[in-house]
Amino acid sequence: MIEARNLTKTYRRTEAIRDITFTAGPGRVTGLLGLNGSGKTTTLRMLLGVIRPTSGEALINGSRYRDLRHPLRQVGVVLEQGLSNPGQTGYQHLVTQALLAGASRKRAGQLLHDVGLGAAAEQRTGNYSLGMRQRLAVATALLGDPAVLILDEPSNGLDPAGLTWLWQLLRGHAAAGGTVLVSSHLLGELEQLVDDVVIISDGQVRVTAPLVELSGPGRLRVRSGDQERLWAAYERYGGRVSTDGRALFVTGLAEVAAGEIALRAQVPIYEMVTERPQLEEIFFNVAGIG
Repeated sequence: MIEARNLTKTYRRTEAIRDITFTAGPGRVTGLLGLNGSGKTTTLRMLLGVIRPTSGEALINGSRYRDLRHPLRQVGVVLEQGLSNPGQTGYQHLVTQALLAGASRKRAGQLLHDVGLGAAAEQRTGNYSLGMRQRLAVATALLGDPAVLILDEPSNGLDPAGLTWLWQLLRGHAAAGGTVLVSSHLLGELEQLVDDVVIISDGQVRVTAPLVELSGPGRLRVRSGDQERLWAAYERYGGRVSTDGRALFVTGLAEVAAGEIALRAQVPIYEMVTERPQLEEIFFNVAGIG
C-alpha cells in the first residue's frame, strides 16, 4: 500500500504541491497523471524520502521509506533515466545493484533477458539508447523482487513494442498482487493500463477515483435508416438524444434496450457503438484545461 497524506512542499514561500492525498493499493495500477510541472515528480520524491515534505507524510506499507528494513526488496523504483556508470556493461551494472538489493548474479542475468537486453548485456551502458537505458532502469527496479513499484515517466524513449512490453509487465505485476504507481503526462498511453486515476494540476489533487467510475456509462452512437423516427422512439423510452447530422448520440439507454426500441419502431440500424470519454478528455475536463 502506498499512502500520501496531505503532502505539502514549499520552496521559499512558493508551494510546489499542496495537500496531496491519495492511496495506491495492491492488485491495482494507479496512474498519477498531470502535465509537466504539475507536481508529479515532487510527490514521488517525497514518497521515496528524496525530498522532505514541508508537512504531511508519505508511507509505504505503513512506514516511511527511510524506515523500511529492506527497502530495495519492498519497493522498486524508476525515478530517473541513465543512472548507471557509462563505462559499465549492462550486466556489470545489474550485478553491482544486485549486491545492494540482496539479489543474485543469476537474477541479474535473467532480468536482462526478461527486459529484452540479453543481446546487449556486454555492451557499455554509455552506448545504450534512451529506450535501452529505460529497460535497464526497470530491470534494476525489479532486482529485489519488490511488491511495490513506483515509476516516474517509465515510457520515455520506448518504441511501440517497448510500450507493449512495459504495460504487460506492469499489468502482470498488479495481477500477481503487486502495487503499481506510475506517473505520466502522456495520458493516451495509459488508457489501457491504469485501474485508478489520481489527477494532479497546479500542485493539487483534482480527483482520485477508479478509471471506470470517471469514464461513466458513456453514450451510444447510432446510425439508422430513419434518424427522426428513431430519435422520437428513444425519447419516448427516456433516452436523451442529440446529433451531429450523421448519427444520433443517445444517453440513458443501454445498448440492448436501444436495439429493441429500434426493432419495435421498425427502423433499420446500420451502426451502434458505445463511446466513452478517453483518459485525456477526462483529464482536461477535471483540470479545467482547454
